[in-house]
Amino acid sequence: MAQPIPSTRRGKLPTKNYVPQKKHQKKRRRRLLWVILACVAVLIAIPAAVSLPYLMPGARQEKVIRIPDGADRNMLSDTLTRYFGQTFADKVTAIVPVDDDGHLKRTGAYLITKGMSPLRAAYRITRGAQQPVRLTINGFRNADQMLRRIAMKTSADAKTLREILYSEDFLKGHKVTREQALGLFIDDTYEVYYNASPEEILQKLTGQYDDVWDSSRRKKAEALGLTPEQVMIIASIVDEESNKLDEKGKIGRLYINRFKKGMKLQADPTVRFALGDFSIRRVLGKHTQVDSPYNTYKVEGLPPGPIRTVAVTTIDAVLDSQPSDYLYMCAKEDFSGYHNFATNYEEHQANARRYQNALNARGIK
Repeated sequence: MAQPIPSTRRGKLPTKNYVPQKKHQKKRRRRLLWVILACVAVLIAIPAAVSLPYLMPGARQEKVIRIPDGADRNMLSDTLTRYFGQTFADKVTAIVPVDDDGHLKRTGAYLITKGMSPLRAAYRITRGAQQPVRLTINGFRNADQMLRRIAMKTSADAKTLREILYSEDFLKGHKVTREQALGLFIDDTYEVYYNASPEEILQKLTGQYDDVWDSSRRKKAEALGLTPEQVMIIASIVDEESNKLDEKGKIGRLYINRFKKGMKLQADPTVRFALGDFSIRRVLGKHTQVDSPYNTYKVEGLPPGPIRTVAVTTIDAVLDSQPSDYLYMCAKEDFSGYHNFATNYEEHQANARRYQNALNARGIK
């Protein structure tokens, strides 16, 4: 039986070059797919090529950069160039956004780690991922010196910090006098943000005072017949007298004994504080004649405020000091940093002569 002859839509017989329609469609789809893939590759390659320099490691060192209020791209570029070079700076500043006035939208301190890419650095600044600034309070002998140091590490200025610290509201809120304000600062390391307000900075730094003076320590002070403010004054003198922790309690108790008996403290560190000269190694009679409420050779009782910031360990050494009858002390003649203690003046004079002879032998005036 004869096979039927396929027909076309036009009723014509197929030629020997006849290709089914589905085969043509597959080829067209394949070509179209390759074209699409090529276009996608180009679209990916172009931005990748443009952004690659921004993704490559670039920071040549680790550094915290500070962006103050009102900074613009030029200021940021100058800072980045100083530490990381012009190329890195240009890439970062090109990305970081600014407001309508041309100022950077973010201020603060930002850590740029070694090898960080410009894109990551810009992203860290843009989203405000700040690096806290560490402020160390350690033996500051006056508030102005301390506030200047704080101002160097934050965006706050020393004048504003000082005005707030000595304001009536701040002093009343912390129940201290102007002279006692230095005692609100406990020796320690604190973390604040670079662009924190002056009020926030002072609140952070003085906040530990209330934590230290909890009910337990207040009861210990009361048992000694002292207020927390008086303990801070005595502790400040103790910290100036010795850096030997195992001796601080004994020194603190000696001054408490003298204070309770109505004796003048006659503490050499208060004379140096009154004179503003902490280089004096040998306090002489001429030094003790200075007129000052801090000169405990002339003024009875405690000075009006602490003569330095103090550590919690010293506060506890004073509060936990063992009872004694010591009323006098003198530095040991071996210059070890320790002291000879005495319960009477005659014994003290003997100790003092040995120390004075040692000073003379070394030519210390």
